[in-house]
Amino acid sequence: MTAVASLVCGLIFGAGLLISGMVQPAKVLGFLDILGRWDPTLAFVMGGALLISVPGFALARRASAPVFAARHLWPTRKDIDRPLVVGAILFGIGWGLVGLCPGPAIENLATLSPRVILFVLAMSGGMALQGWWQSRIDVAKARADATFAASDG
Repeated sequence: MTAVASLVCGLIFGAGLLISGMVQPAKVLGFLDILGRWDPTLAFVMGGALLISVPGFALARRASAPVFAARHLWPTRKDIDRPLVVGAILFGIGWGLVGLCPGPAIENLATLSPRVILFVLAMSGGMALQGWWQSRIDVAKARADATFAASDG
């Protein structure tokens, strides 16, 4: 049932991107061009998303259990660390240069545009590289913890 709920949510999200025009890189770049021909459309899309999601999250927080899962999976970390800041900067640079972020990029694959295909391949490669890098960090931390535990005992 979780897969069906995820599919429905993805379809609703994709339809919203399509209807709002946010799959068009020119729209996003127009929003970022505050000193030129600024297009406020994205601000209205984000505002509309907040009008729906804020009450939705408030209702979900009050529920004893989620509808399609065994338990709530709320984020537990609230700190701002270096990987978060670096990731946000890289995301912003990519978004500002191309006008696409992951959702619209995947939706734009249907156009078979070489530019979009290259973007999605580069994005996927970056995600794979980050996953590989994070696994190396996790292994190094586990080894350091094991070494510390062995020397402590």
